[in-house]
Amino acid sequence: MERTEEIRPYDVVVVGAGAAGMMAAGTAAQRGCRVLLLEKMEKSGRKVRITGKGRCNVTNARPAEEFAAQVRTNAAFFAPAFAAFNNRAAIRFFERQGVRLDIERGERVFPHSGKAWDIANALLGFCVDNGVKILYDTRVTGILTLGGRVFGVKYVNKRGFERKEECPQVILATGGVSYPATGSTGDGYAFAADLGHTIEPLRPSLTPLVSSHPRVRQLDRLLLRNVRATLWIDDAPVREEFGELGFSERGIEGAVALRMSRDAVDALIEGRRVKIVVDLKPALTEEVLRDRIARELAAMEPTEFFGELLRKLVPRPMVLPLAQELDIHSKTYVSKLSEAEIVRLIRTLKGLTFPVTDYAPFEYAVMTAGGVRCDEVNPETMESRRVRGLYFAGEVLDLDANTGGYNLQIAFSTGRLAGMLKK
Repeated sequence: MERTEEIRPYDVVVVGAGAAGMMAAGTAAQRGCRVLLLEKMEKSGRKVRITGKGRCNVTNARPAEEFAAQVRTNAAFFAPAFAAFNNRAAIRFFERQGVRLDIERGERVFPHSGKAWDIANALLGFCVDNGVKILYDTRVTGILTLGGRVFGVKYVNKRGFERKEECPQVILATGGVSYPATGSTGDGYAFAADLGHTIEPLRPSLTPLVSSHPRVRQLDRLLLRNVRATLWIDDAPVREEFGELGFSERGIEGAVALRMSRDAVDALIEGRRVKIVVDLKPALTEEVLRDRIARELAAMEPTEFFGELLRKLVPRPMVLPLAQELDIHSKTYVSKLSEAEIVRLIRTLKGLTFPVTDYAPFEYAVMTAGGVRCDEVNPETMESRRVRGLYFAGEVLDLDANTGGYNLQIAFSTGRLAGMLKK
């Protein structure tokens, strides 16, 4: 009679097949572990596939010290994970997986194809090639522990039956609560809290900001390039950014606003006054701008309209809203402009102010701020200090960074480190 080899239990179950989860699962399997990856959605990497407007800003190629400065929360905690698997290592990883990468402005790294799917598929291929067993449409309902140690997970499979899988180690890589349609609905926070972990308050990060300015609706779909914006909280400037600022039905967005949103959201929650002051002509001093306007006026006919002057200074969609902001009719003859109106124009171009009264919800946020408290996790291994055999990776942790590829690198670095667990 032919003998059949007994199938041994899984060494580790990974919960969540996002960027962090797939990196963790593939790494553990590569090291010889028998790995089960559970994903409640119908496919892996749902959020990865839409990130960067479908292009996927994989990482950022800045030097380590510059990279660290972009991590907004618990940068010191993240340092060992980044040292073990940094941005250069991530670039090499994806290139070895067959993904050609390009480094663009701001040292942002994208797949050469411009398709986020290539990154998601590379991570999936990494798991499959190393023998990871993946179950989709599978919702984990609990982490099983005994005597302060993990011994398995409970889950509901695609047929609706509850199952239990025994294992000595579990990696929670369930993501945050941003973009919930991709499956990020905060399950990991509930599991962690049930096991005694502290969850730092959750709030949207890298999210559009809502302004009460009456002209915002008229600026819908406008993207301003090369502007300088300053975030004011109460009566003090707290953050200055240079780059792109956009407007949409969701609010004020673009890289500049998203980078400011982390501070703005916290201030709004605290009931403080928030505003964004935009310098539309950051390369020009007020004196130089005055000379520029004087030259434009000198070249115009006296009967040309004020709107024509504005078209020489700002994008067309801003002409009417800016004229209204200045309380100068767009069809006022330029010869009728007073010195006071010229001064008001200059000051507005150098300091267009948008009161910020709210922020867009998690549905529009790129990241979740808050999460599992980092001092309850070992930064050298990503293992819980409260429950042996429990590991965390990615957005479920209280780790977030600026836009520009930094947050995906956090997912890769923490996932890689969590996956280095022992067999």
